[in-house]
Amino acid sequence: MNIGGNKRAIIQVYGITKNSIGEDAREWADALSLEGWLDLQTGDSGSVDFHTKIQESTHIFLCDYRPLLAGNTKITPENSRMIIDGEVYEVKLYDDPMNLHEHLEIFLKFMGG
Repeated sequence: MNIGGNKRAIIQVYGITKNSIGEDAREWADALSLEGWLDLQTGDSGSVDFHTKIQESTHIFLCDYRPLLAGNTKITPENSRMIIDGEVYEVKLYDDPMNLHEHLEIFLKFMGG
């Protein structure tokens, strides 16, 4: 399956470094480049019992399946973010539907530039 797409997205993961006064600071590094489709999530549902992360998302990025690895580190919503067209998106959920490894659905929350 080849989804293609009109958007290039960069998944970044962070590491902890020391700033100039010795405090821990996040440092983001590019980990994976994806081509896919970005779509705005629409609609409003009063039910948030089991789909809280999806309800919090503002966008969805659809792309071909790729293993979510940065070297030996697994890419997770907790250690990553996405950059699309210079805009920052918080990753809410990486979904490989039914673990078929055909495509990824990445639920995002727009954070700004």
